[in-house]
This record gives sequence, structure tokens and C-alpha cells, in this order.
Amino acid sequence: MSLLRATGTIGGLTLISRILGMVRDMLMARFVGAGFASDAFLIAWRLPNLFRALFAEGAFAAVFVPMFNRTMAQADKDAPGSGKDAAVAFAGQVLSVLLPILLIFTLIMMAATGPVVWAMTGGFPDGGPAKFALAKHLTQITFPYLALISLVSLLGGILNSLNRFWVNAAAPILLNICMIVAILFFRGESQVDTAETQAIAVTVSGLLQLLWLIWSCRQAGVVLRLGLPRLSPDVKKLLKLIGPAALGAGAIQFNLLVSTSLAARFLPQGAVSYLYYADRLNQLPLGLIGIGVGTAMLPALSRQIGSGNEAAAGNTQNRAMELALFLSLPAAVALFVSAVPIIRGVLQHGAFTAADTIGSASALAAFAIGVPAYVLIKVLTPGFYARQDTKTPVRIAVFSMLFNLGGNLILIWPFGHVGVAISTAIAAWINVAMLYWTLHRREQLQMDERFKGKAVRIIFASLVMSALLWLLNPWLDPYMAKSLLERVVALGLLCGLGALTYGLAALALGAYSIAELKSQISRPSTASQ
Repeated sequence: MSLLRATGTIGGLTLISRILGMVRDMLMARFVGAGFASDAFLIAWRLPNLFRALFAEGAFAAVFVPMFNRTMAQADKDAPGSGKDAAVAFAGQVLSVLLPILLIFTLIMMAATGPVVWAMTGGFPDGGPAKFALAKHLTQITFPYLALISLVSLLGGILNSLNRFWVNAAAPILLNICMIVAILFFRGESQVDTAETQAIAVTVSGLLQLLWLIWSCRQAGVVLRLGLPRLSPDVKKLLKLIGPAALGAGAIQFNLLVSTSLAARFLPQGAVSYLYYADRLNQLPLGLIGIGVGTAMLPALSRQIGSGNEAAAGNTQNRAMELALFLSLPAAVALFVSAVPIIRGVLQHGAFTAADTIGSASALAAFAIGVPAYVLIKVLTPGFYARQDTKTPVRIAVFSMLFNLGGNLILIWPFGHVGVAISTAIAAWINVAMLYWTLHRREQLQMDERFKGKAVRIIFASLVMSALLWLLNPWLDPYMAKSLLERVVALGLLCGLGALTYGLAALALGAYSIAELKSQISRPSTASQ
């Protein structure tokens, strides 16, 4: 598969997952709203979600996939045909060490949920002891998900290395199905009972995802065998690299964790929920584009750099940046310009009020400023991981997080939860600038002329689309709070006409041609070369 086709495979399944995720959030907004119970649940959900982003979409894959591929390639070189067995044996060693660590860590964290939740929320000054107690209870229910999703990530990394990207990309669909089924058929009479049902569904989904990955690995002829934990040189190397990689890959999620914590401590009830709902829509382009492009390019980039072909590696990253900007910039513009009608059409019904729409939409517009940056981080960091450099992204991520913390503390007072979102977006752009500057200074990445030319054309095409959306907003917004059919039609018109306008403008301006798209789809993947 080409980069575009591999990204399409991952992004397509992620799109299904994110659509189901939006259905889940619509049901949450309807039955739980944006207040006492939802704030408590979203705090309980934040830590498992953080670990999912770090492992399933970040650090573990970034470190494990190149090591798995190198083990396989080296074994095949020494004894043709033995590569897969050697790599699977390495994965078994990792599992034997990882499993007891995860079990101990999970038990400790479940016992310490009180201090953990207090550290994140300050005891919920706005909601009192009852809200803190609920958040603590829900966190204890969701914590086993951490161990389960980490094991899923190990198995998913193996399948990604074998170019079976779709299996791991499909796993999050089970999470959303579980939560939708729980809220439709097992919710309680109150908002608190419904929040508890959702917490249980999170952990159940982790178990189902693990069973799905185990079955898929068996279908691929991969069976991991547990042994006594042994810190072999390769396992030591992985553990040494994975900590810094987690911090580097998780900069966005850590920033969101800091933002959520500050909102829980210093802002009125509902602010945590506004940030969550806005971030859910804001994260859609990251899931569809950034994770897809980053996951698809890592095996190819590792092989190119490993073979000393720096020119090919530079071309791979330029084309990845080009594709990321082509897809993410119009998404950012749409979320910024049409934040209110999008939030109203998706979420405003039941317990989610018109005031909640305005609160969430203002945060979404601020978050949207950073959408291309969130995606480009996923495209640039593989340039370090493929060279076994996890320390540099960590230093950059730490600086970004410190900047975000300072920005939050400055902007939260005049702008409330919107200031938190603005700071997070700016911190993401600082992260991107430092990642690129470092690669450029090392002569490992140079923007080529094709990228520069297309970037200008993509910006102008996005501006053309923004003008149309600005004209459509007042016409379509009244229909966003009516019946389900009217909402769907109005959202379809808004998104469809915007996408059509951007596509036509991009073709007219030469941002992409039909011939280029066809060649991207039909070209063999460098990952297979």
C-alpha cells in the first residue's frame, strides 16, 4: 500500500470509530448533560484515555515497531525465513516483563484513586465532597482499562509491523459500541447511575479489545508465549526508550490533562465538560489524519533510515507533511468558522442546553487553531523514533508542557475555559516548530519546493472554503436544534458543501491534482520495499 492508501485504511476505520464516538457523546450529552455527573465521569475517563493515547497511538508503537522490524530483518539476513519467529520471540519477552508491571501498577493506582483524583481536581471545589466521591468511585471502575489497553497496544504493534494496520485501527470501535450499548440499554434512572454504567463499559471494552487482538494475532500465525520475566538486552533497551517516548508522544494529551485539572479546580461547574466535548470534535482530524499518516509512515521511514537512504526518508516525510496539511488545514478552518452550528447540531438536545452549546463552541474554536499542529506532531516525531532518538522529542514536549501550564495560568483568569484551549493550541504549534527546527538543523529534514508551493495553495483553498461556511452558518444554524432528520440534513449540507468547495478550490489552485491522487493510491508502499 502507498502512504495514502495505508492512511486511508487506518483513517477509514478511525472514521467509523469517531462517528460512533460522536454518537456516544450525543447520548452522553442527552442523558448526562454537562454538569455534576458528567464532570466526575470525564475526570475518571481522562486517565485511561491518556494511557490509550500514549500507548495505542504513541510511545509503545513508536519504540516497539522499529525494534520488532529490525529484529525481523536481522534474523532474516542471518537465516532467511526466520525473521518472523525471532521477532515474535522478542515480543514474548516483552510481554513477560510488561504483564507483571501492568498488574502491579494497576493495583497500586486503584488503591490510590483518592489522592490521584484530588491531585487532578483539588477535590472539586465547585461540587463538594459528593462530586469528589463520585469521581473517585468511577476512577476505580475505569482503571483496569489501563492494563488491558497496554496489552492491546503490544499485540497491535506486532500486527502493524506485519502490515495488518486495519486490525488495530478497528479495535477502538469496540470501545464506542460498548459505551453506546451501555447507555441505551443499561443506563440508570439518574445521571449518576448512567455515568457509572459508562465507567463499567470502558473496562468491559478493554477486555473485548484484548480478545479481538489475541484472535487476530492467532489468525496471523502469531502466538506469544509467557515465560519468567527476563530483562534481556533488547527488553532493557525498549524499557529505556519507552519512557521518554511516552512523554514526547503524549505532549498533547498531557497538556489536555493539565488543562482539565485546572478547569476542575478553578472554573465553574460544566467547564470540564465544555473542554471535553470541544476536544472530542477537535481530536477527530488527529485520529483520522495524524495517527493514520504517522502509523503508516513509521515502518517505511525505519527501513529507509536503517538502510542509509536519507534522501528517500526526507521525501517520505515531506509527502507526509504535505498530506497532513492538505487534510488538516480545512478541518481546522471548518471547526473554527462553524463551531457553533456544529456543536448545536451534534450535541444540543436533552440535558445539553443552548448555553452549553456556546460554552463548548467557544472552546472548540480555540482548540481548532492548533489542529494542523496536533497532526504535524504525529508526522514529525517518527523522524526521531526511526533514528532511535526518543530524548529529543521529550525535551521539546517538556518545554511545550511548561509553556502550556504557564499559558493556562495566565489565560484562565481573563478567558476562563477558552483561555485553557487557546494555551493548548499555542503549545502544540511551539512543539511543531521545535521538532521541525531540530530535524532541519541536523540536516535530517528540509522542506522541498513541492511542499512549499502546495502549502500556499492549500492555505488559499481553505480560505475559499471558510468564506462559504461563513455565509452558510446563519442560514443553517436554526435547523441544528430541530428534529434529528433536520439536524442530519443541515450538518450534511454544511460539511458537504464545505468539502466540495475546498476540493474544487484545491484542484483549481493546483494544491493537488487528480493524477497525483491516483498515483498515490496505486503506488506500492515504500514500507514493502
